[in-house]
Amino acid sequence: MKIKNIDLGKSKIAKISILLYLLSTSIIQADDLDYFGKKINIRILDKVSSKNKLLKLNIGKNFTYKNLEIKVLKCKNSKFDDNPEITTYLQVKDKKNSNNDEVFVFNGWTFSSSPSIQVFDHPVYDLWILKCY
Repeated sequence: MKIKNIDLGKSKIAKISILLYLLSTSIIQADDLDYFGKKINIRILDKVSSKNKLLKLNIGKNFTYKNLEIKVLKCKNSKFDDNPEITTYLQVKDKKNSNNDEVFVFNGWTFSSSPSIQVFDHPVYDLWILKCY
C-alpha cells in the first residue's frame, strides 16, 4: 500500500512540474511578443528641401517615399522603462540607382538612441526611428 501511494505522489509531482514548466515558457514567450511591434513610425528628412515627414509603416511591407523604397523587417522595444530603446531591422533601396535590384542603400539594424552605430548614409535623406508599436 505504501508503494502505491509513493508512486501516485511521484506521478502527481511529475505532472505538476511539467504543467508549471509549460506555463512558465508560455508566459515568457507571450512577454517577448509584447515587445515586437507590427507598425513603426519613422521621420524622414529631405536634406535638399529641409522638409521632414512622419512615415507610419507596417512591418514587412514595402513603402515608397519619393525615390526610396523602405522595408522594415523587424522592430523591437526594449524591456526597460527609463529610456526605451527601439531596435529595427531596415532595408532601403534607392530607385534612382542604376543597379537598384541588386544593392540596398542600407540593409541592417538601427538603434533609436544611437543612430551613429549603424548609419543610414544617403546624400539626400536622413531617417530616424521614433516608435515601434
